Amino acid sequence: MEGMQDHSPIPTPDALTGAARTASVRQRGFTLIELMVVLAIIGVLAALIVPNVLGRADDARITAARTDVGNLMQALKLYKLDNQRFPTTEQGLNALILKPTTEPVPGNWKPYLDKLPSDPWGRPYQYLSPGLKGEVDVLSFGADGRAGGEGNNADLGSWQ
Repeated sequence: MEGMQDHSPIPTPDALTGAARTASVRQRGFTLIELMVVLAIIGVLAALIVPNVLGRADDARITAARTDVGNLMQALKLYKLDNQRFPTTEQGLNALILKPTTEPVPGNWKPYLDKLPSDPWGRPYQYLSPGLKGEVDVLSFGADGRAGGEGNNADLGSWQ
């Protein structure tokens, strides 16, 4: 069979039929309708998923603020245990990281925190002694940074 060559004709696009034509079309890519259907599906999925993901970020900030307030309250309780009183409003939360120099100066002070956290919205936590809702109050004004509010703007405090 040496010297035999395949002399079968090369098919032209008009000569393609049936399965061969389908294979040729699929090699060219997706049709416009197929692309539009895929984009519509992606749009529907995004519309369903994005609000849930964004809501989770807000929930995480609220949880972080509650955790911070709890940690600050624990540090304040240790301060009171050592010094028989909470820091005054004027001494503030800074009394947990720096020894107060204003009266009443604590006699057994030590550092209770390495640094003061900011709330999840980047603002300092508020401190009142005596508090309006407890012996002392530690709070964040929420996302809007103002007293009161609802949802993400609600105050988060040690009394909750």
